[in-house]
Amino acid sequence: MSTATDTTRGQRLALTGLLVNVVLSMIKLLAGLVGHSYALVADAIESMTDIVGSVVIWGGLRIASKPADEDHPYGHGKAESLAALIVAMMIIAAGLGIAAKSISEILTPHHTPAAFTLWVLIAVVIIKGALFWFVRRASKETGSGAVAVDAWHHVSDAVTSLAAFVGITISLIWAYPAADDIAALLASAIIIFNGVLLFRGPVHELMDREPPEVVAQARAVAESIPGVVNTEKIAAHTHGTRYWVDMHVRVDPLMSVRDAHALSHKVKDAVRERLPRVADVLIHIEPAPDQGGAGE
Repeated sequence: MSTATDTTRGQRLALTGLLVNVVLSMIKLLAGLVGHSYALVADAIESMTDIVGSVVIWGGLRIASKPADEDHPYGHGKAESLAALIVAMMIIAAGLGIAAKSISEILTPHHTPAAFTLWVLIAVVIIKGALFWFVRRASKETGSGAVAVDAWHHVSDAVTSLAAFVGITISLIWAYPAADDIAALLASAIIIFNGVLLFRGPVHELMDREPPEVVAQARAVAESIPGVVNTEKIAAHTHGTRYWVDMHVRVDPLMSVRDAHALSHKVKDAVRERLPRVADVLIHIEPAPDQGGAGE
């Protein structure tokens, strides 16, 4: 599947998540206010964060899909990582906001939640679980970190709904209204933890953390090409869903410049063929030291 197709698929999923979140957040907010459940209101707030998150992811993927230009020779793939980072920070902020409000509600006496709110939450958990499964599978197939963050965003919403379900159930069975707010507080802790985990991925990508599996595979492919004695330095960095690889290839020091040039193209073509997500390979030819030369 091409990078353009992967990005388009990610945009469609982000737009689908956006529309679903708009509907669910309105239903949960109305049900929470009418049914006297702050856990459900908190769940609605988390869904509203999902709405903004889906817009950010969709926008990031649109920018990332733009081709390389004179000012951005490596393309615009970093926009995807930046969008994922923004959404992760939004998740953490939403969790902190819900925690603060939950503590306030625990200290304030209020009505026991209405029983019908449980049915709303059951529907939300099922819908969000299905969305997570589809989006998570797409993130694995496309290699998109932004789509992966969007998938786990659906999980945080489902967790909030599940916690609200447990809290409302306890409130109804044991006539303990504060259980609803305690459930919202526990859900906020899970949301914050999830946000912190999601924060790490895009930060690594923006800081050009090396993908070790790509380096290992590129090395194996290069050293399988006839004429390559071995490889020395190999480095790689992520740019959206694509990788850029730099490698030093050692060859017979008596090889002509023409033959070395042709060999470098063979290595480059082989790496890109075996690793479709590698956008380009920059190769530096060096004489093999065990054949009378010395690498520099």
